[in-house]
Amino acid sequence: MKKDANILRDAHGRDHAYLRISLTERCNLRCTYCMPADGVQLSPKSHLMTYEEIHDIAKTFVKHGVTKIRLTGGEPLVRKDIPVILEKLATLPVELSITSNAVIIDKFIDVLKANGVNKINVSLDSLDASKFKHITRRHGFQKVYENIHLLVKEGFTVKVNAVLMKGFNEDEIVDFINFTKGLSVSIRFIEFMPFDGNKWDISKMVSYAEVMNYVNEAFKEDDIIRLEDEPNDTSKNYKIKGYQGSFAIISSVTNPFCDSCNRLRLTANGQLKNCLFSSSESDLLTSLRKGKSIEPIIHKAVQAKFKIRGGMDTLEKLEQPDLHGKNRSMITIGG
Repeated sequence: MKKDANILRDAHGRDHAYLRISLTERCNLRCTYCMPADGVQLSPKSHLMTYEEIHDIAKTFVKHGVTKIRLTGGEPLVRKDIPVILEKLATLPVELSITSNAVIIDKFIDVLKANGVNKINVSLDSLDASKFKHITRRHGFQKVYENIHLLVKEGFTVKVNAVLMKGFNEDEIVDFINFTKGLSVSIRFIEFMPFDGNKWDISKMVSYAEVMNYVNEAFKEDDIIRLEDEPNDTSKNYKIKGYQGSFAIISSVTNPFCDSCNRLRLTANGQLKNCLFSSSESDLLTSLRKGKSIEPIIHKAVQAKFKIRGGMDTLEKLEQPDLHGKNRSMITIGG
């Protein structure tokens, strides 16, 4: 590898400035699309990155151009050393953010603020308490609902991620949008994606076009405002005239944003995934623990990144279980 080579630029000319780090495979919820019904085989504690190793690996990525780090899980806030992790990563010149289910986030308001974490993504797939219990296999809707309001009140920028599944919550699309009327949050509708154990079926997916059909039926054309998307944005953003918040659609399946992808993922056990859909992984942690440079591994992994969805460049390929079934469950990848 040449010294002047950009190890975060892939063979398709995409520069990767955004690293998502999963801190844990554990979670206090059991969402059906994320965790298989019979659970997952957790990595032994000795196989997981320590806070020092998380910092060391992150520092290498930042050295080569990463400017944004998002912490994910599982539920990242269930990790006991989360305050130390935040403190260590806050020393790096990056925008630091976090994705949480918000069940216990009220306990971390001060530590998040102290370490410059201003952007929070909250996973919430229903505004109905009984549906929430069904999808998460746990109680807790009221706490999450209250904590979303608390985060907004405390000045955080909040995005609410809702995975849409036909026959379950597509009838709540308009309710979610109306949730933004008096609350400055961004609701993001996410197409149901295939992962190991989540029984994905394209017939269960609510597409971008179908979401917009609901929107167009519920609101006047002149009141639906198309917002300007940010560079490398995964979502198509809108708002309703007069509403405080906004909504967006992440169409990873029907209209992928691969051309502008700048994201890499690091699993809790130190494996680099160059794409959410990719079944291949590159082991950074073993080399780090042996005192070897992880830069050649990063470079090779980035160079191997497919142009579209881990090589599943058609819906026909995406529907083949033998292709997406080799991938991890979402909970062990990191949201």
